[in-house]
Amino acid sequence: MAPVVELKNLSKAYGAITVADDLSYSLAAGEALGVIGPNGAGKTSMFNLITGSIQSDSGSINFNGTDITRSSAAKRCRMGIARSFQIPQPFTGMTVFENVLVAATHGAGLPTSQANDHCLEMLELTGLIGKSNDLSGKLTLLGRKRLELARALCAKPKLLLLDEIAGGLTENECHDLVDTINTIRGTGISIIWIEHIVHALLSVVDRLIVIDFGKKIADGDPKETMASQVVQEIYMGVDADA
Repeated sequence: MAPVVELKNLSKAYGAITVADDLSYSLAAGEALGVIGPNGAGKTSMFNLITGSIQSDSGSINFNGTDITRSSAAKRCRMGIARSFQIPQPFTGMTVFENVLVAATHGAGLPTSQANDHCLEMLELTGLIGKSNDLSGKLTLLGRKRLELARALCAKPKLLLLDEIAGGLTENECHDLVDTINTIRGTGISIIWIEHIVHALLSVVDRLIVIDFGKKIADGDPKETMASQVVQEIYMGVDADA
């Protein structure tokens, strides 16, 4: 079976600044992959490359066996790639339900008759069903994070990209969100999750990669990867001799 997504020798630079440096890895169906790295390491740029927001200088991206390297962002979304953003940006003057309906009709291309039921299912899954008629601009930070999840899920993704979705939450809120993400995992969706809150990440992912200056420097079992010398030095700022 072909990987859900496969990056092959992906590179992207803006002048002297490299955000992806010969980046290669693949993700199996149903797998959850964690991504960590210092600020400015190129993690979000990697998501922008996968979703088509920016185009690579070289290398390729395959999705379910199809080369999507030059496909538009809209086409990739319709094929089953959806993402959340680090800073939630809902349509604040619209209700929670209206927000997710936009994702279902424009992202997944569902007719209204199917979109309504799908949206209600995703609001139930993400814990927002009781907020369906509330204005999204009135939601708490946790509520907006849940709405980011719900909107992405309403696009019917096969691959879900999460960009620091736990950032800014309290410890209890973080635990609640992790429970929701684990529930989403149970639906069979493949996940790539960028996160600085490592304990949240480790409670979900099967595998962990570490990126620095756009280059993959580690890839493997999450706990073993976090304990490695190179990760301690580069990501956590710990002197190897300390």
